[in-house]
Amino acid sequence: MAYLLSQYPAVNHVFMLREVCALRQLGFDIQVASIRNPDRDIASMTAAEQQEARSTYYVKSASWFHLALAHVHTLISRPDDYVGGLAGALRDNSLYGLFYFGEAVAVGYWMRHRGLTHLHTHYASTVGLLVRRIFPVTLSVTFHGSAEFLNPDAFRLAEKVRASLFCCAISQYGLSQLMCACGYQEWQKLEFTSMGVDPDRFAPRPFRAKPAPFQIISVGQLAPVKGLHILIAAMAASVQEGRHVCLRIVGEGPERTALGQNVAKRGLAEQVSFEGAVNQDRLLELYRESDALVMSSFAEGLPVVLMEAMSMEIPCVAPWVNGIPEIISHESDGLLVPPGDAQALAGAFARLLDDPELRRSLGQRARLKILEKFDLRRNTERLAEVFRRRLQ
Repeated sequence: MAYLLSQYPAVNHVFMLREVCALRQLGFDIQVASIRNPDRDIASMTAAEQQEARSTYYVKSASWFHLALAHVHTLISRPDDYVGGLAGALRDNSLYGLFYFGEAVAVGYWMRHRGLTHLHTHYASTVGLLVRRIFPVTLSVTFHGSAEFLNPDAFRLAEKVRASLFCCAISQYGLSQLMCACGYQEWQKLEFTSMGVDPDRFAPRPFRAKPAPFQIISVGQLAPVKGLHILIAAMAASVQEGRHVCLRIVGEGPERTALGQNVAKRGLAEQVSFEGAVNQDRLLELYRESDALVMSSFAEGLPVVLMEAMSMEIPCVAPWVNGIPEIISHESDGLLVPPGDAQALAGAFARLLDDPELRRSLGQRARLKILEKFDLRRNTERLAEVFRRRLQ
């Protein structure tokens, strides 16, 4: 089957690479198409990412000759579906529909040329829907949230579920939102397929009882939804209290300049550093040097970075939004705080810094949670069972 992804490999979506590789280890023949090129040059990738980049079909970098051939061949061989797909794309997405339609024809032609009959998508469901309309293939979608759940009508969530053979939700929260959007008659198409991490790769790091400074890490795209200005405000409050803390912010995004200005305005240049986008090898090094991981998001799906840190026995602080409480049980294997509350975040920092035994116990129980519910191998086997059952 084919996997259609928005960008592959990508630092922010490394779980997609893990899922593809794990399914292949279980015997699946998966070929990958990516709408966009990788987010880094190949020299900055891990060995696994380099291997995937070399074998992936990149839609937007395909030659004009290939794209023209795909459209001419599809128009001649499937004229009604081609015209119907174009009309539907323009109706649903206006001018952007032309781009989605062009990408869908390229993907469908690539699939037919390779004899691929099922398409599974992450973050590319609009193009996947058009492929399903134009070509004789089946479709399945993994929905992550939370963006598509904010406006399910504009995202055409119900239509995408109807057109799919089945759809996956990565959290119980996401499953409930799909149920709400698509109606009871479509519930039998819905599957709960949680993600996971490799607990051997993300092994416990050495525990530091008296760190100086106390190292906090935040990992994710520098976007408004991540609420990083709240995190910076919490850091400022901690520093004003005289606490010896440092924050490493890992990632890139549209908020980078504004966040840097906020740090400078608050006089936190010595306490807050921006590490940029890093590959998994470098991220592991940063995790090993960290005493806590903190999230300040306003909305989330099911954050893999929490799973990674928890697997390494790094105590985590996160807001109680969307799927996060499905990973962290408050006061048991992590700390949950109200979203948008800088003082609550600062208070959580203080608890962890002042109580090394709390840090140790939260970290140890966090790893047990990962082993029990978010082991990559076990959860991929469940996803594989869904594919086998549904594709029969």
